[in-house]
Amino acid sequence: MPSNEDLSPSQKVKFYQKGTFTVGNRLVNAETRSVQASMDRSNAITSGHRACQGCGEALGARYALDTAMRLTGGKIMAANATGCLEVFTTPYPETSWQIPWMHSLFGNAPAVATGMAAAMKAKGRDDVRIIAQGGDGGTVDIGFGCLSGMFERNDDVLYICYDNEAYMNTGVQRSGATPGGARTATTMPIGDHHGNGFGTGKNLPKIAMAHDIPYVATASVGYLQDLEAKITRAMEFRGARYIHIYVPCPLGWGSASDQTINLARLVVETGMFPLFEAESGRVTASKAIRRRVPVTEYLKPQRRFAHLFKSEKGQEAISQLQAKCDANIKEFDLLREDEETLA
Repeated sequence: MPSNEDLSPSQKVKFYQKGTFTVGNRLVNAETRSVQASMDRSNAITSGHRACQGCGEALGARYALDTAMRLTGGKIMAANATGCLEVFTTPYPETSWQIPWMHSLFGNAPAVATGMAAAMKAKGRDDVRIIAQGGDGGTVDIGFGCLSGMFERNDDVLYICYDNEAYMNTGVQRSGATPGGARTATTMPIGDHHGNGFGTGKNLPKIAMAHDIPYVATASVGYLQDLEAKITRAMEFRGARYIHIYVPCPLGWGSASDQTINLARLVVETGMFPLFEAESGRVTASKAIRRRVPVTEYLKPQRRFAHLFKSEKGQEAISQLQAKCDANIKEFDLLREDEETLA
């Protein structure tokens, strides 16, 4: 066994190959392999952290930061808002992080990251890149003001939001990213109320685009290579950049822990969560849906939507969610004649 002195920031990791659809997918051509396929890959978050089984956020953070580490030769620093990711990776006095990492307050990760970028610039270290990260609560709600300020100043920071659509760390309360109809601790389906209301919340990727920052993208842990490609593209820019990553939460959603990747794909295949890129406020690319499915296929595996299938009001809510999917498909041109199939 190697000693601690033998371990570097590019910590060796165990790799298990189980077929062509594993995360690494080493059976494809070298040019199309993912960062996770390499046995020599950097490991931003080492094993032993305390994330729940099937945690999408743990996957998203590892995928994103491992890619950034490879692109920069390990020269990255991260500011992390309070939330699940901070809690399960840094139970005092332990840490799973293999990079310089700073814990901010719930709402000021963008401001802290801006200060880190300014410090590196003052030291003449433009080679060190800064990443800020937080959940949807710390991004869409509590940290929204600091994030907007980072955008309008065009600070040289990549901000990554890991969106599991509620405040999972504090008890599954509604956030500004919670979808309509969803049950949370603060949007219970009681009487005529069918869960979270429709016409509420914020679309953060579009708000980021409205700031005309250099790069905005959405990604899902169900599409690893697409996620890695967007991190790669983001790191090619200087200035403010924003990536919104969809990360299922089995505990908060009431889904099976082995369904995380399946749900992260279904949300894209239904049109509920479109994958796209934008530069300077304009959409430049979108990922076509490979196999379109009705929104009910995405809703059924999650207990947070179970009540919708039990009443007429619930069916109306499902129809609203399907209408949202249809609108997204049209807006982002997600069905293309040469690529579309319909379930």
